[in-house]
Amino acid sequence: MNNKEYYTELSKEISYALRHAPWKYELELDEEGWVPVDQLLSALYQSEKWINITLDDVQKMISLTKKKRHELLGNKIRALYGHSTPVKISKKEAVPPKFLYHGTSIEFINLIIEKGLLPMSRQYVHLSEDTETASLVGRRKAIEPIILIINTEESRKNGVKFYRGNEKVWLSDYIPTDFISIKNF
Repeated sequence: MNNKEYYTELSKEISYALRHAPWKYELELDEEGWVPVDQLLSALYQSEKWINITLDDVQKMISLTKKKRHELLGNKIRALYGHSTPVKISKKEAVPPKFLYHGTSIEFINLIIEKGLLPMSRQYVHLSEDTETASLVGRRKAIEPIILIINTEESRKNGVKFYRGNEKVWLSDYIPTDFISIKNF
């Protein structure tokens, strides 16, 4: 396995542990999703694949990934977004750009028109700062994704809250239909 593959696999493993199944790794996330790095490393050591993992490897993994999924602060680490754990990770409200975008499949449009954007299996609705990122995300669900435009200014005036995921990802609890339009290509 080359270095790039190694760090990609490590990122997937750590994402799974911090976002979806901390109990399988005997990790206890705090209310903001932080866990001591030593605790994470100890959990990873249980697998032969990660027996030689070091803090330097974790730091390098974070610096090499284009999508900033993880954050180190002092002796703690957390996933920045994408959680599906039962206990909701608290986020600090922030002011997003005037418009954000969400990529989806045509098969979900009627549900979105009826109910708005819901987090589904995640804790938050994921939104992108640009149409390119939204399109990439949407391609996970459809070859030709539909790009939704979220008017954050109007939605914020009506009580919708937004939280920073990373430099390109924004989060929200819910986006009502009134603030969603479909991008014309």
